[in-house]
Amino acid sequence: MRGQELLTFVVYDIGDDRVRVRVANACKDYGLERIQYSAFCGPLEAARRSELFARLADTLGRGVGKILVLPVCEKDAQARREILNEAADEAAGG
Repeated sequence: MRGQELLTFVVYDIGDDRVRVRVANACKDYGLERIQYSAFCGPLEAARRSELFARLADTLGRGVGKILVLPVCEKDAQARREILNEAADEAAGG
C-alpha cells in the first residue's frame, strides 16, 4: 500500500472569499478536479495528501471554516456512482 495513490476528496465550507479561492487553487495545484463548487477529487499518494493537508491548514489558519480531506480505498472508489444531468443548451454545445 505504501506509495499507492488513493482517490482523495477535498470538501470545504469557508465563508471568506479570499480564503476559499486560495483553498481551491491549492487543490488545483495538486492536480485535483473540481466536482462541485466547494469540492475537489483526484488521486494522491499519502505524502502529497499530507502536504496538501498542511497547506490547507495554513491557508485556513484560525479563520472560520471546515475542510475535509478524505482518501477513499480503491474498492470503494470503483463502487462510486455518479449522476450528471446537464442543461439542454449545454448538452447541445451551446
